[in-house]
Amino acid sequence: MQIIPIASGKGGVGKSLLSANLAIALGQAGKNVLVADLDLGASNLHLVLGQQSNAHGIGTFLSGNSSFENIIVNTGYPNVRFVPGDSEIPGFAALKASDKNSLIKNMLKMDADYLILDLGAGTHLGILDFFLLSPQGIVVTAPSVTAILNAYLFLKNVVFRMLYGAFKRNSPGFKYLEKLKSDSASMQRMYIPRIITELEKVDSKNTELFLSNLRKFKPRLIMNMLDDPKDADKALKIRRSCQEYLNINLEHLGVIYRDTIQDTALASRLPVILYKPHAMISQAIYRIADKILQSETETFQNAADYAEYTDETFQSAELEAETDFRSKMGYIEDLIGSEALSMSDIAEMLKSQQYEISVLKKENALLKRKIKTALEQGYRI
Repeated sequence: MQIIPIASGKGGVGKSLLSANLAIALGQAGKNVLVADLDLGASNLHLVLGQQSNAHGIGTFLSGNSSFENIIVNTGYPNVRFVPGDSEIPGFAALKASDKNSLIKNMLKMDADYLILDLGAGTHLGILDFFLLSPQGIVVTAPSVTAILNAYLFLKNVVFRMLYGAFKRNSPGFKYLEKLKSDSASMQRMYIPRIITELEKVDSKNTELFLSNLRKFKPRLIMNMLDDPKDADKALKIRRSCQEYLNINLEHLGVIYRDTIQDTALASRLPVILYKPHAMISQAIYRIADKILQSETETFQNAADYAEYTDETFQSAELEAETDFRSKMGYIEDLIGSEALSMSDIAEMLKSQQYEISVLKKENALLKRKIKTALEQGYRI
């Protein structure tokens, strides 16, 4: 069973959209898929899957009122089963270690080719631990500055979680990390390559254990909500930061353009790849699914091989972004050519969008003024 945790540093970047539709795409390929809603406290994967809200979920199982097998739902889609979340659980921060371990144990014994975990946004320890169930978890982000930054910070927290896990309490390495942690200024300046250098001096044995795990760690990136091919370049910022500061290489699984059809599909209670399988967003998800299917037999003999492979994935993602954008523009040209969309229609659309942008700018300026006034009055953010 290949475990695919899907996470993000920031909410609202399309994790659940990807989780649901990727599960269906893999199921259509003949693979047995189990998809679990682990965004506890904000469970909504059932809506994207087009399922009714279930009275029984992970909370029912953890409270001892149901076996794990009895909360699993047959979705009606070929080869896809669903583990509902539970809004009664206020998030991973409140999930006890025993509950987390019980949940992991039961999920891992399931018979499936793929186990997709739709995780919550952020860096709670529970989210990090679920993400580390696989060395090839997926991080979903968007081109915005905050989403890019949060994606990097999420990976940074994952690596530091791995770092702490390699050193037992009271070991020389653990004591060094605790000392470093107590000095927040030093912690901000110290990145993985420098920390490793220092740890090798005080605890070489456990440092090698960490490095061994880090070499196996091959996270994958998906850039969602693109509007322009140039947005794909922003993934390179995360990649460079991960290489320089975290000592890890990212694989780029692909790009997905922003498409309002997903909102229409959601309102229709249908996953977008079933609502309109030939839409650009659906084709992007199928393309990602194909890469995952092909990666089942991928092996990397050493770090150099993997680094070379990740170079190719970023080049491929850039090409996909250009191709999809040309397809998007070609569709508009076809509409104009068929007279389904006139130049005046386009002008009206642009005028409407410009008005919406101007309204947002005014609201933004108003909020800035309010924040400035609050700061002047002594409030702290």
